[in-house]
Amino acid sequence: MLTADEKQRYGRQIILSGWGEEGQEQIKRSTVFIAGAGGLGSPVAIYLAAAGVGRLRICDSGATELTNLNRQVLHSDRDIGRNKTRSAREAIARINPLVTIETLEDHIVKENVAQLVGDADIIVDCMDNFSTRHVLNAHACDAGLPLVHAGVTGMSGQITFLHSPETPCLFCFVPKSTPPAVFPIVGATAGVIGTLEALEVLKYLTGKGTLLKNRMLFWDGELMQFHEVPLRKDPQCPICGKS
Repeated sequence: MLTADEKQRYGRQIILSGWGEEGQEQIKRSTVFIAGAGGLGSPVAIYLAAAGVGRLRICDSGATELTNLNRQVLHSDRDIGRNKTRSAREAIARINPLVTIETLEDHIVKENVAQLVGDADIIVDCMDNFSTRHVLNAHACDAGLPLVHAGVTGMSGQITFLHSPETPCLFCFVPKSTPPAVFPIVGATAGVIGTLEALEVLKYLTGKGTLLKNRMLFWDGELMQFHEVPLRKDPQCPICGKS
């Protein structure tokens, strides 16, 4: 049940048609696994916390660097050298002290991904490399969990909602992992796409709206245009082909 303070705090979304107190209670009961507390993970965590998600499990093994601060808005100068999940916990607690925050300072690999994700209801991909994304994708398929995938570079980004067997999995359309590289990024780009990721999570948890299933949404910030392309399941996919 929602407390009187929660009804007031979340009142402007509770009055949204199709949301209501029932939707807000579902959000409160939910656990979201956020993979990465950087450029995408920052707006995801901020807006999910502000919306009242009951528990956030945030996983990031990295420490904040000066070069992160143009986009990783959970962190500040005083956090340089600290693990990102620690400063994320402090920042989120200031935004909404009602949210339970679990921090995990681990590399995500196939040997520990199930333990790290735990009993989460949904996974949010806020990573910057496809090797880790493929680990998350394989676990999502095995566990039957939805995965919100997104990526950014420069002034553009993309996002989709994956939930095998209803949709393709990530491996269906990105079967190879590219080597890690330093890529250009404008901070606001991560803000735009990360906020869209948070919205997809909230839509899934409440059942409100249409999810980005079987389609990839692309955003071009230079032209300020959105467009989408259909995604199709690969029947020979070694990850989800038998789903």
